[in-house]
Order: sequence, then structure tokens, then C-alpha cells
Amino acid sequence: MASATGIPETRSGDAANQGRGEQEPLLGRAGDASQQEDQGLQFNFVIGTAVIAQVGIWILAATVWASVFVQPLMLFSAHPLLNSAGILLTTQAILLLQPTHTPRQKKQGANIHGILNLTSILTLIAALVVIEYNKIAHSGAHFESPHAILGLTTYILFFLQAIVGIAQYYTPGIFGSTEKAKSIYKYHRMSGYVILIMSFVTIAAATQTDFNKNVLHIQLWAVVVASVITLIGVLPRIKKQKIGL
Repeated sequence: MASATGIPETRSGDAANQGRGEQEPLLGRAGDASQQEDQGLQFNFVIGTAVIAQVGIWILAATVWASVFVQPLMLFSAHPLLNSAGILLTTQAILLLQPTHTPRQKKQGANIHGILNLTSILTLIAALVVIEYNKIAHSGAHFESPHAILGLTTYILFFLQAIVGIAQYYTPGIFGSTEKAKSIYKYHRMSGYVILIMSFVTIAAATQTDFNKNVLHIQLWAVVVASVITLIGVLPRIKKQKIGL
């Protein structure tokens, strides 16, 4: 149906089906970062600017892995490998869930989002165990460098984020009701982006440690560039309504 100006009107139902209106992303046109009804979840990994995010996060992971594997492997080698794998999984979990907007998509997306993040958390726990065992075995100092302090803080935030996410989705009664649990979704989403950024800062700080400078030689500029590319792909897909804007 045409309006008085002669421009076809968009029906609210059509807008909803295309993920428009309240699902408008921070950058780009409405619907640019929304999963279509006939699309599977796997397409969410590349919808909109997700391709840019994929390039960035895989470059970051490859940079870390290449630096580790060109050196003789040791127990400590597992620490950067597991941490980078955890951040890679977390990024995938975010990219998967961002475009969902129908109840069915959200349910499917939330379940796989949870599986990816749980795998990420287990990977990060393993990375923490490795570095702590290594420190104890070599009588090393604990949590003194900026990287160590940022790392511990980020680990704790990851664990808290996972606990809150699982509780609010699978056991909403803890919060009093399902509606009350849903009311804090936006805070869970916002904190997730903050933790992702903190993860990149922690990796950047790792490049300034003596071990990296003397052994791994991961370049700070490479970490910063890859992290920025990843965020350029992730942040524009944030739905304004989902974070309360």
C-alpha cells in the first residue's frame, strides 16, 4: 500500500519478519544484522559485519598459535593456546546469538550460545590451572604483572558472567520470576561486550611480559590490529533494543 507521498509503506509484520524496527543495529540499516526466518543459525556467523569479526579473531588466534608452535612446546605453551581458543569460542558465541530475534531463533541460539560459552569457560579454567601449576612448580611470583592482574580479573568476570547467564535463562525462578530474570538480560549482554574487550586488553598486556619478549615474540601491534578488526565486526551488530537503547 502506498502512502500519500507515493512511497510504499512497510507493514509492521514485514518489519518484524526482517528483524527491523526495535531490532535495528547500532550501525547500518535496520535488518542488516538479523537472522531471516528461513536461515539456519550457521549463517549468523557471517551475517552483516560478522565476516570482519571472523577475520579479526582468526588472525588473533593464528598469531598466538603460530608464535607458540614455532617454539619447543612445554607445559606453559598450553596457557596461551587455551586462552586464545577460549576467546575465539566466546566471540563465536556472541556472533551466533546477535542476529536472533524470533522466539524460536532465540531459544535455539541461546542453547548453542550456552554450549559455546561453557566450552570456552572450561578452556579458560584449564589455562588458569596450567599457569598456576607452572608458577608453583617454578616458585614464580603470582599476580604481579599488569597481564597477570588483568588476566585474573578477566577470568573472574568470565565465570560470573557464565553463572548469571545460566541462572537467568535456565533457572529464572532464582530472580523471583521469568520476567525479572529477563529484565537483566540487557546487563548480561552489555557486560559480555565489556569482558570481550577486557580479554583483548589482557592479550595485549601479555605481549609486554618477559616470557613473550624473550621467547614467543608476539607483537603488540598485531594483537591490537586483530582486536580492533574483531570489534569493528562485532559492535555494529549490537541491537539497540537488546541493550535498552
